[in-house]
Amino acid sequence: MRFFCFFSKIFTWLSIICLLLSCDDNVGADNFSATGNSENLLDFASFVEITNYKSGYYIKVLSPWSNDDLGEFYLYPDSLRLPDELEKCQVIRTPVNSVVTYSSTQWSVFLQLDEIQRVKGILESSFTKNVEIKNLMAEGKIKDVGIETQINVEKVIEIQPDVILYTPYSTIPKTDIGELTGAVMFPFADYLENHPLGRAEWLKVIGYLTCREKDTDKWFDNIVTNYESIKSLCDSVKNKPSVFSDLPYEGQWYVPGGKSYIARIFKDAGAEYVWNENNSTASQPIDAETVLAKAGDADYWRIMNSTDFPYSYKRLSIENELYTHFNAFKEKHVIVCDVMKTSYFEKSQYQPDFLLKDFVKIFHPELIEEDYEPQFYYLLNE
Repeated sequence: MRFFCFFSKIFTWLSIICLLLSCDDNVGADNFSATGNSENLLDFASFVEITNYKSGYYIKVLSPWSNDDLGEFYLYPDSLRLPDELEKCQVIRTPVNSVVTYSSTQWSVFLQLDEIQRVKGILESSFTKNVEIKNLMAEGKIKDVGIETQINVEKVIEIQPDVILYTPYSTIPKTDIGELTGAVMFPFADYLENHPLGRAEWLKVIGYLTCREKDTDKWFDNIVTNYESIKSLCDSVKNKPSVFSDLPYEGQWYVPGGKSYIARIFKDAGAEYVWNENNSTASQPIDAETVLAKAGDADYWRIMNSTDFPYSYKRLSIENELYTHFNAFKEKHVIVCDVMKTSYFEKSQYQPDFLLKDFVKIFHPELIEEDYEPQFYYLLNE
């Protein structure tokens, strides 16, 4: 009996030790059961989950391409002693002091929160129109560290960031500079979200990284209230105009799927997307003639202009004579977003309410105040 009791105690202690040492990439679920609170703190985002963990948070970033997660992280206050069970986990001490951002949708949240001093490096700075960012670049407070497919590793090493917010792609491998710099590589998968509010909710991630979660919660709540209020204006409309999207590239028209981000915007704005029966979230390559056959009679045509010179109907007709055969072209119902002037990629993700309002103003002008000034999209008149 004594031998059995002794063996039982040894087994118990070994179990405890194994539990404390078991913190790896799959530790999340076991530890959360001990916290008594595993409720996801996010409501709309599909590819990120945030839950409470003791005095910090646990974040899981999900993958749309496989059953594997893109990453699991523990956010823990820098002012507190790190719990023993997190010693071997991916831990981000908060608030983060030094960050490299791969996308303007990331640094724009730091800017809005007045936390831009934490951003030390960005990509492709030549494309930004933001004056404050340009000034910080000129002063050397923020460095350009290259492009997504060619990161300037030396500059990143010089910055020594705590965290690198990178954009995960299925076709572009992650540049593993985390090992060289000691930085945590955090996959910021916001662009994968197909619900406008899901994409906007990623701003909360930066709120948690900067210990400004109360501010980002309030910010996002206002976005939701405004978006749903504008959407409700279109709930009872009977006349829903048809719309299609984009331009061909090298002979192929990359048509957004019927479950895509822009398709959801069209639907919420009281329009019928011509490919709404398509269940894909991704863009599909279709030849231009097939697009003409499908969308030739559509009421509206949405395009984005990323050049230094503005679009016009004359320019479109010169670019491709096929465009003149679309009903939306003939009726001057082409909807344009000039990304160079509107800072679309920096602002629209966190202003889906204004994005939606732009389209409602075009599709159903009687529902929006007459003096409303579009933020991103306008109807091309000339």
